[in-house]
Amino acid sequence: MSETTLKQRIQAGQMPVGTMVFEFFAPGIARLAAVAGADFVMYDMEHSGIGIETIKAQCAFCAGTGVAPLVRVPTNQYHLVAGVLDAGAHGIMVPMVADAAQARDIVSWTQYPPKGRRGAAFGVAHDGYTSGAPADKIAAAEARTMVIAQIETPEGVANADAIAAVPGVDVLWLGHFDLTNFMGIPGQFEHPDFVAAVNTVVAAAQRHGKVAGFMASDDDWAKRFHDYGYRMLAYSMDTLLYQRGLASGIQNLRALR
Repeated sequence: MSETTLKQRIQAGQMPVGTMVFEFFAPGIARLAAVAGADFVMYDMEHSGIGIETIKAQCAFCAGTGVAPLVRVPTNQYHLVAGVLDAGAHGIMVPMVADAAQARDIVSWTQYPPKGRRGAAFGVAHDGYTSGAPADKIAAAEARTMVIAQIETPEGVANADAIAAVPGVDVLWLGHFDLTNFMGIPGQFEHPDFVAAVNTVVAAAQRHGKVAGFMASDDDWAKRFHDYGYRMLAYSMDTLLYQRGLASGIQNLRALR
């Protein structure tokens, strides 16, 4: 392999930063993120309504930028996980991971036999359409592919330690809005039960040598969760960044009258 992967950089103790994309699946979004200094872009399939064709194009647009394409799939099913990896994603996030059994299944779908159950297709998008020995391609995929388990239910929090203990799980990602919804305290991010869950997830990740991840909508959220110990951070999402930037500019223009 000619370059260090995002997964290897995380394992070396570096803190990756990136952003999430829900709406602007344009050819230039990966290059824009790269110029901004992002290490990764997380493309959302759960809430955006996009399909595998869009993901395949976005992964191709990331090539040569230094930005790792990551994908949040809609749910924990084999064809979704393996499909986006074959399309070129460097890692997958799976929502609402509730227990270690689910985590083990997800990991198995990302790994080739004998470790897992991922179906073999080589000389396609994920390996750059190149020739080469299958064993080398499997080793390269293992060094690159990240598994991010999203913890966003009380059950997931209760089982965070067991999920983090699963070999092949790289990141526990806190889904804060869904978690407060399922806890019956929607949007109450100062509630002591939510804060306790935040600490439970990061402690589980640290205990097993894994990383805790979070999407921070602004600078204050980023600092807060960095202070908690979260070491993979997405800075906001495309829609919020665009809307806030535009609103600020429009307010400044209106003030000129």
